[in-house]
Amino acid sequence: MTDPHHDDAPHDDAQLRTALDRVRTEVGKAVVGQDGAVTGLIIALLADGHVLLEGVPGVAKTLLVRTLSRTLRLETRRVQFTPDLMPGDITGSLAYDPRSGEFAFREGPVFTNLLLADEINRTPPKTQSALLEAMEERQVSVDGVTRPLPAPFLVAATQNPIEYEGTYDLPEAQLDRFLMKLVLDVPERDAEVSVLRRHADGFDPHDLAAAGVEPVLGAAELTAARAAAGRVGVGDDVLAYVVDLARATRRSPSMRLGVSPRAATGLLAAAKAWAWLTGFEKVTPDHVQAMLLPVWRHRVQLRPEAELEGVSVDQVLRGIVQQVQVPL
Repeated sequence: MTDPHHDDAPHDDAQLRTALDRVRTEVGKAVVGQDGAVTGLIIALLADGHVLLEGVPGVAKTLLVRTLSRTLRLETRRVQFTPDLMPGDITGSLAYDPRSGEFAFREGPVFTNLLLADEINRTPPKTQSALLEAMEERQVSVDGVTRPLPAPFLVAATQNPIEYEGTYDLPEAQLDRFLMKLVLDVPERDAEVSVLRRHADGFDPHDLAAAGVEPVLGAAELTAARAAAGRVGVGDDVLAYVVDLARATRRSPSMRLGVSPRAATGLLAAAKAWAWLTGFEKVTPDHVQAMLLPVWRHRVQLRPEAELEGVSVDQVLRGIVQQVQVPL
C-alpha cells in the first residue's frame, strides 16, 4: 500500500487532507489549547500567505511554529529580533573571501522555507522593512543582483501585545503584507492543567522528537494541496459578498481605516483554503465569515472615539458581518 505522506505518493485530495489532519495531530502532541492557531497556520500554508502571531509571553507562540516546522519536511530557521539587528542580518550580505580574493554573497536566514521571526516589533523599521520586502517580493536584491527565495516560503512573526517599551509598531502598509493575524489566548483551565501534566511527566519543549512529533508532510504534498485549494470554485454572489463586506468596513462610523482590495483578495484566498480543507468544492458565505476576523483584524483602524468607548476591532468586524446581507 502506498504511503500518502511520502513525496512520491499520489496527491489526491483525500490523501492530502488526511496528511494535513495528521499535521494538526502531531502539533497537538506538543501544543495544547491552541487549535484555532494551528488551523490558521495550516490555512496560511495552503493560501501561500504569512502569519502574525500575537499573544502574551508564555502562550506557546514560538513552540507552535517550531512544532509545525517539525511536522513539515521543510527547512526552518528562527531569528530573534532585537534593536541592534541590521537588514543584512536577515537578508544576507556580501563578504570578502580571502581564498578567492573576491566578495561572495552569504545567504541570510530568510533563505529558508519557514522563517520564525520572533518579536518582530523589537527591531527598527529599517530591518522590519527588509524582511517585509522579502515577504512581498519572494526575493532579495543585494548589490544589484536579485536572488529568489526558496518555495514554499512562509514567515510566521510573533509579537507581544502588552510590552511597548523599546518596540517599533509595524506600519499599516507593512501589516497588510501578512495574510492573517492569529491571537493566541491563555488556554482554558482544563487545557492549562493538561500543559502542567505534560511538564510534570517530563515534557521538554526543546526536544520535540522525545515528545513523539514526527514529520508527515513534504514540499511536494504542500504544493499539490495548494493547487487543489486554488481549484475551489467561487460564485459571483460570494465574490460580491466579499466586496460588500470590504466596502462596509470603509463606511463604518467606528473605522478610521477600512480594508484594501488586497485584503479582499486575501480573504478570498483564505476562504478557498478553508473550503477545500473542510471538503467543499465551492466557497460558501460561511467560509468567508469564518476567515474574516483573522484576515482583516490587523488591516483596519478604529477611530479614537471608538477606542475611548472600549470597542475592539473584532467587535466592529463582527457587527459588520451581522449587518451585510448574506447571499442565499
